[in-house]
Amino acid sequence: MLEADELSPVARKRPALAPKALIHQKFGNQASYRIEEVRQPLENNCPGLALAQQTRSLYRCYLDLPELSVISDALPKKKDAEHAAAKIAIEKLGIQSKVDNLTPREAMDELVLRLGGFFTDEFLSSTHPLVGHIKFALSRVGERFGMIPMSVIATCDTKVNNFCKVINPKAESDPLLVLLLILRAAKMSASICITYGEFWIWKQGSYPTEFVESVKNLTSVSTQKSSVEAIFIPSLHDRDVETLTLNFSDSLYYLDEIAQKLHVRDPSRILVSRTVGKASSEIRLYFSAPDVPFLTSDSSMEVPMIEGNVNLDKILNERASYLSGQCIYGNAIMAHVGYTWKSSNLFFEDIWLSTYYRMILGKLPDGHYKLSREAILSAELPAVYTTRSNWKGPTPRDLLCFFCLQHRLLDPLFSIKTLDHTEISVESCEVQKESKLSRSADEVEKVNGDKSDPIRRELGRSISAFQCEVKILSKRQDPVFKCSFDDTCRKECDAIQSAALKVLSCFNKYFKQPDMPIEKFFELENGHSIAVYSKEFIQELVKCPSIYDIKRKNKSSRLHISSNQCSTQYENGISCKIDGPDSGIFPSPGSVICISYVVVLMDKDTTLKEILESKDSFEFEIGTGAVISELESCVSQLTVNQSAKFVVEVPSRDLIFSAAGQAATHLSQLSLHNCFLEYSVKLLHVTEPLEDRIEQALFSPPLSKQRVEFAVGYINQLHATSLVDFGCGSGSLLDSLLDHPTTLEKVAGVDISRKSLIRAAKILHLKLSANLSRQKSIRSTILYDGSITDFDSRLCEFDIGTCLEVIEHMEEDQACLFGDVVLSFFCPGVLIVSTPNFEYNPILQRSSMPGREDSEDKPTSIKFRNHDHKFEWTRQQFQHWANNLAVRHNYSVEFSGVGGSADIEPGFASQIAVFKRSSNLFQKQCLRTEPSELYEVIWEWSADSAPL
Repeated sequence: MLEADELSPVARKRPALAPKALIHQKFGNQASYRIEEVRQPLENNCPGLALAQQTRSLYRCYLDLPELSVISDALPKKKDAEHAAAKIAIEKLGIQSKVDNLTPREAMDELVLRLGGFFTDEFLSSTHPLVGHIKFALSRVGERFGMIPMSVIATCDTKVNNFCKVINPKAESDPLLVLLLILRAAKMSASICITYGEFWIWKQGSYPTEFVESVKNLTSVSTQKSSVEAIFIPSLHDRDVETLTLNFSDSLYYLDEIAQKLHVRDPSRILVSRTVGKASSEIRLYFSAPDVPFLTSDSSMEVPMIEGNVNLDKILNERASYLSGQCIYGNAIMAHVGYTWKSSNLFFEDIWLSTYYRMILGKLPDGHYKLSREAILSAELPAVYTTRSNWKGPTPRDLLCFFCLQHRLLDPLFSIKTLDHTEISVESCEVQKESKLSRSADEVEKVNGDKSDPIRRELGRSISAFQCEVKILSKRQDPVFKCSFDDTCRKECDAIQSAALKVLSCFNKYFKQPDMPIEKFFELENGHSIAVYSKEFIQELVKCPSIYDIKRKNKSSRLHISSNQCSTQYENGISCKIDGPDSGIFPSPGSVICISYVVVLMDKDTTLKEILESKDSFEFEIGTGAVISELESCVSQLTVNQSAKFVVEVPSRDLIFSAAGQAATHLSQLSLHNCFLEYSVKLLHVTEPLEDRIEQALFSPPLSKQRVEFAVGYINQLHATSLVDFGCGSGSLLDSLLDHPTTLEKVAGVDISRKSLIRAAKILHLKLSANLSRQKSIRSTILYDGSITDFDSRLCEFDIGTCLEVIEHMEEDQACLFGDVVLSFFCPGVLIVSTPNFEYNPILQRSSMPGREDSEDKPTSIKFRNHDHKFEWTRQQFQHWANNLAVRHNYSVEFSGVGGSADIEPGFASQIAVFKRSSNLFQKQCLRTEPSELYEVIWEWSADSAPL
C-alpha cells in the first residue's frame, strides 16, 4: 500500500560533505579551480646506469575565492589536488560543515518552498531544465496556457526527489508516490495552482508580458520537425519489445507525442522514471499513471492513500521495472529525449533495440564484462582470477562495484583476514602442508632440517595467506549480502579480486539455473558462507532469469580425425575446419593468446548472413573460461597463424539482439529457428605461462626438454617397448618422444581434459601420419579420457609409466590416491614422477624480477610456480611421500631431478622419483585384477592401418 501522507518522525542521515562540496555550498560558481601539471624526476636506484631520466606527473591546484586564493601540494591525481586546495581554504576561512538531517516534516516544508521557487519570474532566467517545459507551456494557446505536468518537476530536479525520499523512502522506487507527494506539497503552496483529476501545475498569477511574447515569437518562427527512434516495452511478457518512431516539432510538446503513442488522454498523466543507462544520458521510461480511485478524487484537500484492494502488481511492467529499478505500470516507452542543463532547447537522440538489450545485459553479473570487452557473443566471465597481468578487461572488483551500482547498492566492502604472518615458523607451515600425509612430530622435525640455511630462512619468514570477506549494503546502509571464503591467496589484492569474482560467479550460477529454488543459492559454493538479508534483493535475483534468457545448452564432443584432412569433427554435428601450416607454437593452459575473429549469423539456406561481432585483436587466458567453451576448444587446436571456422547453435535472442547493433530491429522480425552462428578465428600470438618463460630463460635446454631426455634415458636403458603417460595433457611428452629413437612400440596417454587430448591427438596424428617421426618402432598410439585415480585394466601391461609435473595440479589427498592406484593396480615396471621443488622457488622468483632486490626487512611471499598448482613440496616432503608409497607397494625408489644439482642447495628445480617394481609383483597383483574399462578412447593410431 502506498502511503503518500505518512510522515515518519525519524530523520534521514546524510553523509558529511566533501571539501569541494563545502566550497560549492558556500561560494557556488564564484569558486575557480585551476590545475597545473608538475613533472617530478624519479630517483635512480642504480647510480652510474646510462638510463634516460624518468619523471612522473603530479598536479597542483590553484583555488581562487572572493576572499582568498590557495595552492595545494603536488599530488598524483587532479581530483585529490582540488580537494586538498578546498580543504586548505576551509581551514583558513573556518567554514563548518552543515549537514542537515531533515525530518520528514521538515522535508515536506522544503519541498513546498522548492516548488514555489520554480514558478517565480527570477527562475525563468536560470539554466534549469524545467525552464524548457515552462517556455513551451507559455507558447500554448488555450486552456493549458502556462501549465506543465507535475511529473516533469521530479524528472528535472534532483532536490525534489531527495525531499520525497526523506518524506517516504519508498519514493525512491516509485514515481507514482513521488507524484502524490508533489501533489500534496503543491496544495500547501499559495503561489501554485493545480487541477484535480489531472496533474497540471502552474503559477498563481501571470508571467512578465515581454517574456511570454518572446517565447511565442520564437516558436512561431521555428517550424523544425524531427523523428526519433524509441523503444516500446509492453507490460505483457508474451509480447516482444519493439521499436517505434516519435515525431517531434517545435509546435508539439514532446510529452503530447509520447502520450498519444501510449493512448493516454493528456500528458499530465505521463509518469517518468529516473535516467537509465549512463548517468549523463537522458534515457528515461515514460508510462501512464494507473487508473485508481485516488487519482480522480477532487473533493478532498488531502491526498488519500491507495487502498489495499487496489492491486498495482497486476499492472506492473516487469521488464521496464527491472531495467529502471522503479515501479513502472502498464506499457512503457524508453526514449532519449528531454530538456537539459546545457540548453533550453529540446534534446533528443535515437536509441535502438540493441540499446535495450545491452542495458538488460549490463545488469547481469557477467554482463558488464561482456560489454566492456566488446565481445558479447564470445567472452564469458572467467572462472578464476590468476594474475593481474593475465586478466583482461575490468578487474573483478570493478565488475562487482558496477553490478552493485546497477542494482542501486553501495560499493562492496572487502575485509581481509591474515592467516599466516611473516613470523610463522617453517615447522608450522610444513606441518600444515604435510597434514594429509599423517606425519609424526618427530618426522616433521627431521624434515625441517637446519634453520640457519638462507633458503629456509626466506621460506619461513615469507609465507603468508589472506582470506577475504565481502559485504554488500543498501543505500540506507542495511545489510544485503555477505559472503566469506575458505580458500586463501598470497597477496591481499589477489584475495580481494578472487573474492569479488567468486561473488559474481555465485550470482551467475544462479542466473543460469532459473528453475533452481532460491534456497539452493546458499548451497552453490561448498566451503563458502553465504547470507542474503534483503528480501527485495532475493526477489530481484528471482526475477532476472525471467527477464533475460541467458541459458545455454551444454555440448559434449568426441574427436575424430581423418587422415586426408586437417579438421576436427564433433559428435553433435559441430565441426572445426583448420587452415594453414602448423607452426608448432600452440596455446597451453595458463598462456595468454591473441586472436582475431568474426561472428556471423547465418541460416541453413544461406539467405541470411549478418555480421554480429568482429575483433581484430582479442586477448584472453587459456584455461580460465574467459570465452565460450566452443571458441576455446577450437583455439586450443590451432598453432600461430592458423585459422579455423566452426559453427554453434544460436544462443538466446536477447544475446543476439545485444550484439546486433542497428540490425537488431530487422532481426527481431525474423525467425531464428533455422539459424546458427559461424565463427571465423585466427590465432595471432601466444604468450607462454610465466613458469614456462622463466624455465626457458634460466635453463638450457628448458626443464621440459630435460625431463623428456631423462625419460628417454630410462626407456633405452630398460629396452622398454610400452609406455603410458599419466596426465599427458596436450601430449608434449609423447610428441617429444617421437623425436628420439627408442625401443618403444606401444604408447598410451590418459588425461581428464578432453580439450588437451584433442590437441594431443592432432599433434601426434600429423607427425605419425606424415611419417615425420624419428621413432620408427612405434606400432600403435592411443589416447584415453579419464582420471588417473581410476583404474583401467587396458593400461596395466606397460613397461614404463610417466607422470611429469602433474600431481601438483591435484589436491594432496588425490595425489596420494594416485600413487596407491598406479602402484597397486597399474603396476608399471618403472614409474617416473616429477614435481616442482618448492625450495627452488625463491631463485625463480628473484630471476623473474631482475630489477628488484629483496631485503631482510622487506620479505616477499614465495609463490607457487603456477596459479593452478594446489601444492608444491619441498625435497623432504616429496621423498617422504615416495618412500611411503614404495614401502606399501613393494617398489624401490630412487631420487633425482633436472635443473640444478643435488649437491648444491636448494637441489634440483624439478625433483624426480623413479619407482622400480620388485620381481614377480606383476603376476602376483595385476593378473588377479578383474578387467575394468572406465576410460573412453578419444583417438587411436595404428601403423597397420596408416596410409603408405
